[in-house]
Amino acid sequence: MGSSGLVAISLLVLAYAAVSRRLSGSVISAAMVFVAGGILVSDEALGWLDPAIESESVRLVAEATLTVVLFSDASRIDLAALRREYALPLRLLAIGLPLTIVAGALAGVAVLAELAFIEAVLLAIVLAPTDAALGQAVVTDPRVPSRVRQGLNVESGLNDGICVPLLLIAIAIAEAQEGAIGDGEAVELVLEEIGYGALGGVIAGLAAAAVVRVGVPRRLVDEIWVQVVPVAGAALAYGLAVWMGGSGFIAAFVGGAVFGGLRREVGGEVTLFLEETGGLLGAVTFVLFGAAMLVPVLDDLTAEVVLYGLLSLTLVRMVPVALAMLRSGARRPTVGFLGWFGPRGLASIVFAVILVEDAHLAHEPVLLNTIFFTIGLSVLLHGVTATPLAERYGLWFAAHPRDAAPAFESASTPEQRPHRWAAGLWRKHRDV
Repeated sequence: MGSSGLVAISLLVLAYAAVSRRLSGSVISAAMVFVAGGILVSDEALGWLDPAIESESVRLVAEATLTVVLFSDASRIDLAALRREYALPLRLLAIGLPLTIVAGALAGVAVLAELAFIEAVLLAIVLAPTDAALGQAVVTDPRVPSRVRQGLNVESGLNDGICVPLLLIAIAIAEAQEGAIGDGEAVELVLEEIGYGALGGVIAGLAAAAVVRVGVPRRLVDEIWVQVVPVAGAALAYGLAVWMGGSGFIAAFVGGAVFGGLRREVGGEVTLFLEETGGLLGAVTFVLFGAAMLVPVLDDLTAEVVLYGLLSLTLVRMVPVALAMLRSGARRPTVGFLGWFGPRGLASIVFAVILVEDAHLAHEPVLLNTIFFTIGLSVLLHGVTATPLAERYGLWFAAHPRDAAPAFESASTPEQRPHRWAAGLWRKHRDV
């Protein structure tokens, strides 16, 4: 990525920042703006930005983004609040997520006939994580029942970390089937990736938490540098794990969970800089996605890719969620709302870059086209529908008195801080 690419990305970030307050809460999301901007400055249009998905710059941005996002997501989850209200996240993660992967794999085999079964499984895993930042209003609109908002918020924060080891296992199986490595090597690789990754995360999380827990009460840490601690913790987790031969992404997720659990409320909002860093890296990733990943797909769409993308955003997500919500007491509008709002975003983009770097699959072009089209479709459809559907669902809930509404929707749920770009909007609603 040359100087023209840097200029293009900087101008797009400045342009969005200039109108960000006006766009907040509208049907135009940040992701939509940055993806559209990436298409505009791509080699097919203005020609300012033409990075290849295999390039070092794309890989570095993608890996940095996922590292920061995983650490941030894990650290912002309030475990005490989650223990008090775990019913919906548990259903979505323990039942809905596995069933979504199974449904996505079966859809891949049925629609994309050339894919091997393990390739269809990889496709399903890459597209399983959700990104609540693509539908801000869903997790910030106070008219939406708190249990529903927080359930989707927690699901989005945890499912990308859960999918990382599943992705590593599936890649190892695919490489073994392709003959690139032996079965024994595949098992050893997975154990090292997970084991050393977890160890690196624990060490980094302990170190970062110790700085806050010991230094802040004794007035040893300047307020500005408190904000730097979790960023350094995320980098330390990734670096330690890779140095030992493990997964930096598992380390980032584990490190964030350890840091968030141990520091508790000491130091106040110490992850603001971390989340803003994740937001900026996410913006750059979406620009690169539009320029380097989505444009080639739009030039070479097939009916099979379009069909899979539509299935992935509808039946593949909605049927598992409906099954997960059986006997929960949730009404049909709630089940439909939960099922529709499973946006695919940053984690899926970065997982795809990992596939390109590590997997070397026989049908990689088909996989990537399907992944990128599905993400692009999700950015558009979930971004456009988030505000009006959240408003409509909130009005439906308000029309049913709390004493008459089912216990599921009317239950009060402790607040979890929302996902990255939604943070500012959440603060606005909270202060009202």
